[in-house]
Amino acid sequence: MRRTLAASAALLMLALEATSPALAQERVIGKTVESLLDYARESSPDYAAMRYEADAAGERVTPAGTLPDPKLRIELQDITKAGEQNATLNPSRVGSTKYTLMQDLPWYGKRDLKREIAQLDAEGAQGRARGTWAELAARIKSAHAQLYYVNRSEQLTREILDLMLRLEKIAQVRYAGGLAAQQDAIRAQVEQTGMRSELIALENEQSQLKAKINGLLARPARAKLAAPEVLRPIPSPAKLDYEALEERVRARNPLLFAEEARIKSAEKTRDLTLKNRYPDFTVGFSPIQYQNAVREWEVMFELNIPLQQSSRRAQERESEAMLSAARSRKDAASNQVLADLAENLSAIDAARRSEMLTTTDLLPQAELTFNSALAAYQNGKVDFATLLEAQKQIRQAKQNQIRAQSEAQIRLAEIEKILGEEL
Repeated sequence: MRRTLAASAALLMLALEATSPALAQERVIGKTVESLLDYARESSPDYAAMRYEADAAGERVTPAGTLPDPKLRIELQDITKAGEQNATLNPSRVGSTKYTLMQDLPWYGKRDLKREIAQLDAEGAQGRARGTWAELAARIKSAHAQLYYVNRSEQLTREILDLMLRLEKIAQVRYAGGLAAQQDAIRAQVEQTGMRSELIALENEQSQLKAKINGLLARPARAKLAAPEVLRPIPSPAKLDYEALEERVRARNPLLFAEEARIKSAEKTRDLTLKNRYPDFTVGFSPIQYQNAVREWEVMFELNIPLQQSSRRAQERESEAMLSAARSRKDAASNQVLADLAENLSAIDAARRSEMLTTTDLLPQAELTFNSALAAYQNGKVDFATLLEAQKQIRQAKQNQIRAQSEAQIRLAEIEKILGEEL
């Protein structure tokens, strides 16, 4: 009977989990930055808006290169037949009816240029969409790294608080035995109060960071997030070589990609403006109806005469200026992007070395110092202030370790934003 009840309960739990995928996702999201990125990729309205704009720009390519719709003109001639009848719109009763079908034809090459301009604008929109995602992903990665730092800092503070409780008990035992002053126990209590105050500040900071992440994910501000458990591995120094990354940045950076598309579009726009020196045409043919029969045919040819040279020259100068502006804009963006790359590579290298130094040297030394100070304090060879100072060194070393890990993740996120892709 008990086995039957247990099996039923298990099946019920599985059914609830299957019918509540949103709740299951809410319990898991946030443990890793990948879970946040997957959620944002599907639900971010900003990214969706840019994708839709890019799709819309892509749909402009086909109509940009097509001929304009033909036009049909119907002319009723002599609707009163020289005054012999009342006015009528019946084609079989008027003097004649002329049907003209006309098609506008731009100068050779203009349609191709318009199509290419639309295609380049669509590529620029795709680049801006990628840039929007790269920016959003970097902000999520950075916020996740900050939340990891605050969460680990809270855990560290609670560990040190437990340690201070033990040290207080040691101080009280020594005070009861007349081996230490009451001030030692009071000092331990003061340190505990300060740590509890820090815990309040850390909890507040965690709440703010969770609200920030939820905002980036387009979720309710107070939606549940799992505590970060792991950070992404930092690429090896060989993968963070500036020369190798510089080539990838020039080829893949969303901003530079969009600016390059803008330059090419400006070049095609200039070429199209120069072609406006030549006329466009309109051709057509006209059957002419007399009473109930078509008895005449006409063919027409029309072109515009580009006489307004001052206007066209101004348009040509404008297109040249816009092309120069696009080139200058890309140069400025390229310089800034590569400077940001060098800055973040230097920072991530410093964070890596700082973490290594703390892990291999500073932290073991601080732990050795604390253990030695604790034994000496219990034997009455050092005062309580020395013991507290040794404890603070351990805490500072562990905080430096966590801070270096978080800083490396933030810098990695910036580098990947610059690259437009993950390393």
